[in-house]
Amino acid sequence: MADVVDAATRSRMMSGIRGKNTKPELLIRKALHARGFRYRLHCKDLPGNPDLCLPKYRAVIFVHGCFWHGHGCHLFKWPKTRPEFWREKIGRNRAVDEAAINALRSAGWRVAVIWECAIKGRQGQARLPEVVAGIADWLHGDEPVLRIEAANEAWVSG
Repeated sequence: MADVVDAATRSRMMSGIRGKNTKPELLIRKALHARGFRYRLHCKDLPGNPDLCLPKYRAVIFVHGCFWHGHGCHLFKWPKTRPEFWREKIGRNRAVDEAAINALRSAGWRVAVIWECAIKGRQGQARLPEVVAGIADWLHGDEPVLRIEAANEAWVSG
């Protein structure tokens, strides 16, 4: 199937997609700040440049977009055009994510991965309050890893 827009338009559209300060990330940041959590943004001195770094809790938070990080949920679908390029690109993104998490864990950091689908929910219902409550509980606890996703409507920690 051919693309619905020409190559120049598609290129312009794709170049407008941000890697930092995305809508899901901003929602999480605002909600955590309102709960009294203070953090650093896009910590360049840590592996993977986590979206949020909370040194007081020795914790970092990644807010992943389901498409760019290849999450197996309702928000992810393999593109029909240039499938080998996209499989390689998303596979590389996954490998980089895993390496960053392993490096952070080896350095003694606690790591949370929050997926875009956890915030949006399946029917677009807002799940932000329960996601932020889960993050807050995790920060006050001692679990090393937290993954919040909506693919199976389950939260995984540990």
